[in-house]
Amino acid sequence: MKSLIEGDLSNNQCSQSEVTDLMKLPNNDKVQIPAAKVRDYLLSLTIRMAATKARFFMSFGFTPGRWQQLADALREHALANGVAQQKQTPFGIKWVVEGPLLTPDGRNPMIRVVWFARAGTTPPRLVTAYPL
Repeated sequence: MKSLIEGDLSNNQCSQSEVTDLMKLPNNDKVQIPAAKVRDYLLSLTIRMAATKARFFMSFGFTPGRWQQLADALREHALANGVAQQKQTPFGIKWVVEGPLLTPDGRNPMIRVVWFARAGTTPPRLVTAYPL
């Protein structure tokens, strides 16, 4: 099954491409997941914009004290799931990966994870993650 990736072609900011269900995130075994992004953002209840995400991830057993557990689960998510969207911009490539997240409590919710690689660089770096 193929899906069309939408892009803003009117100003040449990105290009349209097709992504198959089987396409995996490039360099998915080398993704960069900064500790601060997980510990101080995705699992932070003190940042107003991130608190909803933090409550979501914590409800499945992730904790700020063991933030590496969420980082490992996001790394596994990148390996196990296919790319749902890809967008080329003047700054690099953005990928969206959707699928179940392995969690400490075993409920494994569906999430969307956004990755980005600057033009001419690899591997993809975590931008954000949130529930579907």
